[in-house]
Amino acid sequence: MITLKDVMKKTGAEVLAGKALLDRPVACGYAGDMLSDVLAGAERGGVWLTVQAHPNIIAVAVMKELSGILLVNGKRPEPDTLAKAEQEAMPLLSTPLNAFQAALKLHEAGLSK
Repeated sequence: MITLKDVMKKTGAEVLAGKALLDRPVACGYAGDMLSDVLAGAERGGVWLTVQAHPNIIAVAVMKELSGILLVNGKRPEPDTLAKAEQEAMPLLSTPLNAFQAALKLHEAGLSK
């Protein structure tokens, strides 16, 4: 099993929120930008790859008990999103990679679903 620290290293991601929580294990991954799709399909303990950067992503990630969120395409969150991520202890990372590239890197790191 990999951790969020591994996700960060493998994807060249920057930690935007939750620096103290990078030892969280990551069991799987989910790529999607429609919140209802993530609510229906993401699994507990996963990392979510998305271009969405508004505060609602934090609520969805907390509800699904995700390990963290990886913003792709170099996306930067709104200030409200950063504040909500810190408040809810939800790690938020940003990578310059697109979702496909990031998913490949995570697969190489050991995530198989």
